Amino acid sequence: MGNQTLTTIAASGTVAINTTTADSTAVLPRPVRRVLQNFLLVWLDANIDESNENFKKPLQCLRRIVSTITTFTDVDECIDFLSGIQNEKVFMIVAGVLGRQIIPDIEACPQLESIYVFCDNQSINEQWTKTVPKVKGVYTQIEPICEALRIDRENCDRAMISISFNGIDALFMYTQLLKETLLDIEDDDAKSIREFVDYCRLQGDIDENHIDKFEREYRLHTPIWWYTGPYFIYSMLNRALRLMDVDIILKMGFFIRHLHQHIETLHREQQSTNTMTSTLFQVFRGQGLSIENFEKMKRTKGGLMSFNNFLSTSCNRNVSLEVFARPAAFAGPHSVGILFVMTINATSCKKSSIAFVDVNKHGQKTLPPNHPDLASSYNNIGSVYDNMGEYSKALSCYERSLEIRKMALPSNHPDLAASYNNIGMVLDNMGEYSKALTWYGRALEVQKATLSPNHPDLATSYENIGVVLDNMGQYVEALSSYERALEIRKIGRPSNHPDLADSYNNIGLVYNNMGEYLKALSSYQRSLDIRKVALPPNHPDLATSYNNIGVVFKNMGEYDKALSLYEQSLEIRKVALPSNHLDFAQSYNNIGSVYKCMDEYLKALSYYEKDLEVSQKALAKNHPDLGKSYNNIGEVYDKMGEYSKALSYYERALEVWKIALPPTHPHITVVNGNIENIKKRL
Repeated sequence: MGNQTLTTIAASGTVAINTTTADSTAVLPRPVRRVLQNFLLVWLDANIDESNENFKKPLQCLRRIVSTITTFTDVDECIDFLSGIQNEKVFMIVAGVLGRQIIPDIEACPQLESIYVFCDNQSINEQWTKTVPKVKGVYTQIEPICEALRIDRENCDRAMISISFNGIDALFMYTQLLKETLLDIEDDDAKSIREFVDYCRLQGDIDENHIDKFEREYRLHTPIWWYTGPYFIYSMLNRALRLMDVDIILKMGFFIRHLHQHIETLHREQQSTNTMTSTLFQVFRGQGLSIENFEKMKRTKGGLMSFNNFLSTSCNRNVSLEVFARPAAFAGPHSVGILFVMTINATSCKKSSIAFVDVNKHGQKTLPPNHPDLASSYNNIGSVYDNMGEYSKALSCYERSLEIRKMALPSNHPDLAASYNNIGMVLDNMGEYSKALTWYGRALEVQKATLSPNHPDLATSYENIGVVLDNMGQYVEALSSYERALEIRKIGRPSNHPDLADSYNNIGLVYNNMGEYLKALSSYQRSLDIRKVALPPNHPDLATSYNNIGVVFKNMGEYDKALSLYEQSLEIRKVALPSNHLDFAQSYNNIGSVYKCMDEYLKALSYYEKDLEVSQKALAKNHPDLGKSYNNIGEVYDKMGEYSKALSYYERALEVWKIALPPTHPHITVVNGNIENIKKRL
């Protein structure tokens, strides 16, 4: 994650029972072999032929991500194979026609992690896949599948680690005994490496090039370098520890010992040089967890939980949350996104001989400077900064991602459109509306050249352009853009699809800004009607609809109706969202604004302070939304005649906005005016 993260690894060990996979009865007989990694890739296509040039290139691309690919041309044989998988996660590529046939029979399979539909007609297949959560996307090119698969593979490895929820259970005790035994063994390293390499070749489950590299270069790099690299070591070791596979653990014993010793050595060095100066500090780990394990964890609250492997963490909470935990929450119906917050007491660790180390300078950096994977990493980091409100940093990351993609990809590649879109979004957040409009326009041009005329991504681009035009006060143009998005969605979506509700909501927003409140109410009501049909009764989008209708009534001066709707919105959020969710800040802010309009300043102040409290917990200290909270409180104190307090909050707002926003942003102009007026009264 770059310089902003501190990664730590704590040494641990584990035990195992041997694992087997069901033999396949696909087109050609396949010998039974040991699976050495956490995942399998299955490809179902009636026409697949590995000797055909049309399939050779896609297979080569995929094997750079997952070395072993099991292919099927028959639906029943594929289902039989999937039914026999127990200990691994399955990623599946399926042709569009066969996908419609097989997915209803397999989507409930807990081992099936992700489905990628590979077809010629994207728009037709996107219609039926929208209701299948495990379908990650519909693709007409193999490269985006490879990128999605790479990310899903990394998240799979991260989630499939061994965790004990009881400090005295057999796994925990056996793990400690095995770890001590492995670390005490003194064997011939050269012989152990040779036997390990021969074993990997025999299984046929690992890319031969990676095995050759490990055999040739093992001594040239550190154990941490190998463990953090994009090879098979991380996945193979953690799978063995998760399944207590003693056979593989013993074969990797030399590596476990070397890695543990390397961590201990670096730990002593970093302690002696005061690299880690704090006695007490926090680290974070975001990952997915099965619902079953999540329920176990809840039942053992207050007990001891142990990770039976070498554990990687980060000192950056937002990176762990946004890049790992939050995506895991949407991975499927059987997955829960978890953010582990761990407090490390360095003194206690020293007494118990637990080693941890910052591996930033020792992990692997194998990607060339213009590799597409590096572009994805910059893009992910940019997304984290964007969510934190650190827009300049986000923009820098997105621009670096774009530079790499321009060199590595063709000019009309969808990833370029994604980069243009992300840059436009940050510029919009910064108030650089003209620039944002330019970048959104570039994204739209790429999509027009590569996608069908009614592709959902085009609707999203028209919507993004509408947002900017709305912010610029060009309401007629914004309305036109929103209506174009709605037209596309009407063609590709059923009449009660939530995307249509989003379009009506945006149209209502423009009408509200134009002062055409009855039209705004009509559009918001259509959005609400769809959401009532399509969503459960306490869905957050319903709270948004009630909130927006409340905004219109407030603007119409009907404060009692506005207040009732805001409170209805708040009640849904209390049921549907965690207590520190940012939507609560919006609710408290809006209720406060109504009370301010009603001249009930003490009530307004109370709700504005609740807004600020939630925002301070959920946002970075210089997020522009904090500036809004400070400014609102300042306005109330201004109305109450408490000018010194008002000035203090106005100045706090200005301080935040000077850091977060460009100097010409309207917010800065407003707060400067407030400060100037208040100083005249003091």
